[in-house]
Amino acid sequence: MTPTDRGRVLADRARGGDRRALARLLTEIEDRSAAGEAGLRRLYPLAGRAHLVGVTGAPGAGKSTLVAALVGEARKADRPAAVVAIDPSSPITGGAILGDRVRMQAYAGDHDVFIRSMAARGHAGGLATATVAAAAVFDAVGFPIVFIETVGTGQSEVEVAAIADSTVVVQAPEMGDEVQAIKAGLLEVADIVVVNKGDRPGAQRAAAQLRAMLTVGAQHDRAAQAAGRPTPKRPDVLVATAATGEGVPELMAALDRREARRRDADGGSASDPTRLARARAQVDGILGERLRARLGDPDRQAAMAARYAAVAAHEIDPYTAADQALDDLVGADR
Repeated sequence: MTPTDRGRVLADRARGGDRRALARLLTEIEDRSAAGEAGLRRLYPLAGRAHLVGVTGAPGAGKSTLVAALVGEARKADRPAAVVAIDPSSPITGGAILGDRVRMQAYAGDHDVFIRSMAARGHAGGLATATVAAAAVFDAVGFPIVFIETVGTGQSEVEVAAIADSTVVVQAPEMGDEVQAIKAGLLEVADIVVVNKGDRPGAQRAAAQLRAMLTVGAQHDRAAQAAGRPTPKRPDVLVATAATGEGVPELMAALDRREARRRDADGGSASDPTRLARARAQVDGILGERLRARLGDPDRQAAMAARYAAVAAHEIDPYTAADQALDDLVGADR
């Protein structure tokens, strides 16, 4: 059986409910194999119906615990749920612990819950490059809600907004003031801000500060609109305690309301800005990978090594080196 045929078989079995086949297909996709590409090509036309929820925030805010609580809330309503949990990769060994599933072991035997950990593999923005593909696979095989939990590196977590229908930013009391939240840039991409660990002192105060700050910013929105500039989102601010489940039903209800409004507004059409942003992220990511792969061909390695050496010696600038490499690719295609 060829890799292409194997990928198609895995896709068909996953679509039929075979969880082992689903796991194998996700591995092939993460490894960027021919089988994974064939499987995704087969399933992608069937996707586009699930609600993709990005969950981001600084380390220690309780993202994994909150995602586990949201999964539990979905299961109370008999809704299947999938999770893509991105873990950081070591810059030295390239390995990753993939430990987010430890907090979700209660659902290990539930056929309608699938939790997949992926390594970031050095990808900027806290997302593995295969994240969008994995979410599309979960969508195609019938999961109506997919949670995407990012690495949690703080300042670089905004990329999740490009691929999620709804973005939840998790804050925790006693982890910095509202100025730190602005610095992180997370409030600009949030649809919902959750102050987690609501049983701790300062949680309600932190939520009140965030609400006040967002209300004050509304006047700047009107000025930006008048000038034709883009305006930041105005997220809801909720308080929850993921460890006990307090506030989690309200968060799930808020997510469901957002998804209903989004679908009513655009009917799931291709003109939806979220879908267009996701499509761009996918295509641009694949283009980048394939360009790097072609530049890494054995026939081009010597030329690329010479360019790197020339840049290191300041004989040419990096822009010239990149232009030369692109010119080589274009010339080879003529």
